[in-house]
Amino acid sequence: MDNQNTRRKITLITQLLLLLSLLGAAENVLSSETKSAMDQSIAGWIKPLTDLLSGNPWVQGSLVILITFTISSILTWILFKTVQRITSRTTILIDDQIVKLLRPPVYYSLVVIGITAGLSLMPLSDTIQVIARRCFRSLNILIWVVFFIRFSTLVLTRLADLTDRFSFIQRRTLTLFDNLAKVVIFGGGIYGIFMIWKIDMTAWLASAGIAGIAIGFAAKDTLSNLFSGVFILADAPYKVGDYVVLDKAGRGKVTHIGLRSTRILTRDDIEVTVPNSIIGNSTIINQSGGPHEKMRIRLKIGVAYGSDIDKVTEILTNAATEESAVCKSPKPRVRFRVFGASSLDFELLFWVDSPEDRGRVVDIMNTKIYKQFGEEGIEIPYAKQDVYIKGLPESWSASTDQQS
Repeated sequence: MDNQNTRRKITLITQLLLLLSLLGAAENVLSSETKSAMDQSIAGWIKPLTDLLSGNPWVQGSLVILITFTISSILTWILFKTVQRITSRTTILIDDQIVKLLRPPVYYSLVVIGITAGLSLMPLSDTIQVIARRCFRSLNILIWVVFFIRFSTLVLTRLADLTDRFSFIQRRTLTLFDNLAKVVIFGGGIYGIFMIWKIDMTAWLASAGIAGIAIGFAAKDTLSNLFSGVFILADAPYKVGDYVVLDKAGRGKVTHIGLRSTRILTRDDIEVTVPNSIIGNSTIINQSGGPHEKMRIRLKIGVAYGSDIDKVTEILTNAATEESAVCKSPKPRVRFRVFGASSLDFELLFWVDSPEDRGRVVDIMNTKIYKQFGEEGIEIPYAKQDVYIKGLPESWSASTDQQS
């Protein structure tokens, strides 16, 4: 088998050498006159095209613009094909996403450069040339502004996922940092466009300062809500999904945290919108906060004097332990709190998985405890008053005697 492959290779090499020798012989056979005639025919065919390009600037500029799209596509493809090969070897995903975002602005920047070069070859007036160049440069800045906005959102989202490394950027503060980054990037883009069009920024900044003071006085309540919203997002006393208790809004589940207000869905399925300035000056009880979302419930029970307190403790403990809606850890516990005016006051302490379950579990526990006390003959006292009448008024006594 190896001998056959060797023979085939020798045969192919021999044929190639023979073909090269034939081409060399044919070249030697051709006379110099024939070669000159061929060169003249080729030159005569190309000459009209070169004359057209050299004598018509409109055609030159248009050709440059057309060629720009092809060259830009080829260069962009080669560049990013190489970069993608490098990024594909890494284990992280963000570099591939950045390369994907970077490709369109690079391509459009090359196209803008080519279009500007093509317009410069055309016999346009100086004014039109300046306006055209500034328009395309402004367009290029807007393209890069869009890229940097998307880039900042991508990076901030990635940093928010790395809460163990960057504690100041989290999911609940992502909106704040994202909006700040967009404002800075957009402001830089506007400044660049002003510089391209040779617009003095001094007067604009002075006008903006005066307008800012006027707006600050006119919208102080709105600005107060805005700054309170920023502090709430940064400080994060609660998050979406938490059960909170506010002074005026009552108790409910946080459904939305905005820069101006916070929305709370009450247990009556009524959504209450509370301005952030009010929340910033109020005491907030976050029932979902702490090391876990579990909530402890204190159920107060009073029994009559003379009751078997050991039996009461056993009934209360078993009622909480046997209920599936009550958490097994931490374990339920019973406390004998105080000798009341007409009762022995106990307190049953148990935990539920979520503050949302408080009302339902309290109803279940009250029902079970009342039934168990009835079966065991344990009395639940209630307030009683005895009224003693020393004597009746004289008018009542006279009317009673007459009737009798």
